[in-house]
Amino acid sequence: MAASMRLLVRRAVRLSHRNITLTAAGAAARSGCCRGPSVCRCFSDEAEDRSTHFGFETVSETEKAKRVYKVFENVAQKYDIMNDAMSLGIHRVWKDALLHVMHPQPGAQLLDVAGGTGDIAFRFLEYIRSQEERQKRRAARSSQTPSWQDISNNYSTEDESRESRAVVCDINKEMLKVGKQKADSLGVSAGLSWVVGDAEELPFDDDQFDIYTIAFGIRNVTHIDQALQEALRVLKPGGRFMCLEFSKVNNPILSSIYDAYSFQMIPVIGEVIAGDWKSYQYLVESIRKFPNQEEFKGMIEDAGFYCVKYYNLTGGVVALHSGFKL
Repeated sequence: MAASMRLLVRRAVRLSHRNITLTAAGAAARSGCCRGPSVCRCFSDEAEDRSTHFGFETVSETEKAKRVYKVFENVAQKYDIMNDAMSLGIHRVWKDALLHVMHPQPGAQLLDVAGGTGDIAFRFLEYIRSQEERQKRRAARSSQTPSWQDISNNYSTEDESRESRAVVCDINKEMLKVGKQKADSLGVSAGLSWVVGDAEELPFDDDQFDIYTIAFGIRNVTHIDQALQEALRVLKPGGRFMCLEFSKVNNPILSSIYDAYSFQMIPVIGEVIAGDWKSYQYLVESIRKFPNQEEFKGMIEDAGFYCVKYYNLTGGVVALHSGFKL
């Protein structure tokens, strides 16, 4: 409830700020401060739509949202192949590390935002299945000859236990389409659902999920602070936020090698495999514009999360941030 109230207050503040700005623009126009229609139009546009970055380019917030959508629409069909090619397969290790740190238990409800092709959701469901099998083996070993009361308790526990569920939420329909095709080919359907939704305005009620994940997606969000507030809102009290994202390499030698590979090789790989240089040039540039580990940790704390920490993977090429809703 408190989280919802904080979110409403923040939204009210944002709306008030926009209204004040627009009122000021209108007053300026009426008082004759605008010299000509083109100047007035520019002033009004600035009030309605602030500028942001799209890679190294400065664009309006509306334009960034459109361009990011187009990037992932273009790369959707080759997304998984390109992940393997760009990271030399290491992205699989990073995602496995996310699940290892998460350590979800049977009954957990996961929301994977910007989940696209389903990599995190598939790993989550597989991890849950392995946990369930491990629990069954332990139970079998601990009671080789159970009493009728033990058997009755086991049946009642199974009836009352919740089924784990993974919800993949992505704003891009093409990415979800590829994810669904992958799920069909893997024969994964139980406990899995796909939802079109915006990270900045999630289509879910408050306090719905035990775990919120976003892997290599939050740097593409226009308003990161708003996405973090939405994550807090949809998590249950005690729920965990986990973000896997490219970050800052602190070792100078590794950093120079990483930069050379990123700017000179990744767009070329994108052109050769996906026929798309520009999209992968943007992806490389967007990594450099994303806050470093400590800055992003501060943003997560400002959103209202507690016990926030991060783990550097591959020398800081990627960072795994984690926080809890209390």
